[in-house]
Amino acid sequence: MQTDIDPRSLIGRKAFDRNGAKIGTVDEVYLDDATGVPEWAAVRTGLFGRDAFVPLEPSEVVGEVLRVPFERSLIKDAPDFGVGRHLSPEQELQLYHHYGLDVSLPGDFHVPPPSD
Repeated sequence: MQTDIDPRSLIGRKAFDRNGAKIGTVDEVYLDDATGVPEWAAVRTGLFGRDAFVPLEPSEVVGEVLRVPFERSLIKDAPDFGVGRHLSPEQELQLYHHYGLDVSLPGDFHVPPPSD
């Protein structure tokens, strides 16, 4: 994702999955503790839904929407840590594993190809 984007500008944007299905609306943005770079977005998944955490890298801002390169079902099944609180390193690691992201090098993520 663009690293020069103001994280506050993401709040309120609609989020869509890799197939163009609407996931929900960005509620909050979480910054990396060490770098201050936006790292996670909490996306409200419905009127009475919950917030699902999605990685901002490798997501993209396209026009007025956030495109998340994962299936909607995977996003909705992400661990629920609640919003409004700090994500611990252990919680972040659980999220990286959930999305199959390689965290071996900071800022160097690998998204596995979709399985057929």
